[in-house]
Amino acid sequence: MDDYAWAAGVATDLVNTTAEVWRGDDHLPDLAALVAFTDLHGDQSTDDEVPGALSELARRARTADLHAVHALRETVRDLIDHPDRARLIAGATTLTSPAQGATLIPDPAHGNRTRWAVPLRAGATIADALSLICGIGILGVVHTLGEQRFRPCTAPTCRGAFIDTTRPGSRRYCMPGLCGNRVNVANHRARTRQAPTRDRRPSSE
Repeated sequence: MDDYAWAAGVATDLVNTTAEVWRGDDHLPDLAALVAFTDLHGDQSTDDEVPGALSELARRARTADLHAVHALRETVRDLIDHPDRARLIAGATTLTSPAQGATLIPDPAHGNRTRWAVPLRAGATIADALSLICGIGILGVVHTLGEQRFRPCTAPTCRGAFIDTTRPGSRRYCMPGLCGNRVNVANHRARTRQAPTRDRRPSSE
């Protein structure tokens, strides 16, 4: 697995499932939600083996595995909230501990070329898989883009955070389609309230 942008996106979406971000409504409350999360993000990976593997691990998960995923998202959120380079590297390296080692495998998309692969150790759980993914995402972003890409959401009422993997590095919201729209609506309403009434004319005496 060498798609760090996808992995960083999984880390971002994982930390933003908490009740803190959703104002009391945890978006990863049970095993069914965990399966849905892995189905969604597995399908977005460029690695053909990831979707089935993630979903299978999630479907085999038990309550203890769900609790481990909840603990993982707190660990990842703490790293995003404190983006010191050395701390990010050390923390993300620990997150990759479920891997059994990095290797190169054939890349069917590029002829005779190879690509990196980081397989999970035998007996790994869905929490292990997500930990590895988040660790690779964080390490990839620190190495390629820098620690300044770890940010809090700038929407005034949001408690979310994100890892910015966009080319210009100008992302502002943890969930652009939601937080960005809320800010735009609030700004529009504020301008509407402050705009002078053009049809109002001074009364004649």
